[in-house]
Amino acid sequence: MSVLDDIVVGVREDLERRRAARSEADVRAALADVDAARDPMPALRARGSSVIAEVKRRSPSKGHLADIPEPAALARAYADGGAAAISVLTEERRFGGSLADLVAVRAEVDTPLLRKDFVVDDYQVLEARAAGADLVLLIVAALDDATLRRLHDLAGSLGLTTLVEVHDAEETGRAVDLGADLVGVNARDLKTLEVHPGTFAELAPLVPADRVLVAESGVSGPGDAAAYVAAGARAVLVGEALVRTGDPAAAVAAMTGLVAPESAGAR
Repeated sequence: MSVLDDIVVGVREDLERRRAARSEADVRAALADVDAARDPMPALRARGSSVIAEVKRRSPSKGHLADIPEPAALARAYADGGAAAISVLTEERRFGGSLADLVAVRAEVDTPLLRKDFVVDDYQVLEARAAGADLVLLIVAALDDATLRRLHDLAGSLGLTTLVEVHDAEETGRAVDLGADLVGVNARDLKTLEVHPGTFAELAPLVPADRVLVAESGVSGPGDAAAYVAAGARAVLVGEALVRTGDPAAAVAAMTGLVAPESAGAR
């Protein structure tokens, strides 16, 4: 099994545990008490780079990254730094996250929130919205076309924006055909966990100019963010570099507002 396959097995097991404790009907009922979803797209389409700042304790590739006893406090720093959206890892086994982190962050900030997880089932989309998420991640490599379409449409019906993540040309074509407005190009191969920074520049031309491209993985600072922006990114999703810095607000601000040279891949 690939790393992605192994992660999804665990995700499904944890999903069934949550479903047994809280029925889908109960989750749907909770949606009535949630404020309308926030739209991240105006900020992500604005001139200059945006940052999707991530609350991330650990990862399969790097192990422990940071102790984050108060995810809401970190999210506040991200918001103060001008983050266009905040990504909250909710996968438990490999990333040390939880839906409780998402709920805590939602109570602290008004910034649009992305539920970052390996979403494979309708239930996860529903619980994301019930917990206050405004965006949900759909990883093309983890989903067949029918499931990808169903989850994308369900998210849209709930007011959620989908960040559709791709890793190669075939997956990029599937995301474009889906009609995804927000496409994330992940430079990390989820089958091997190796990072290939050139992946973004290879795949960006395959995405129509009216879509918004997000560069994921391989961003350690403003220089990396600028390189991605020059290749066509409107936003960068950053986790490790932000949770390890002593000043996350300043780190977010330093990667915000970067503009591609006229001769480069500005979109």
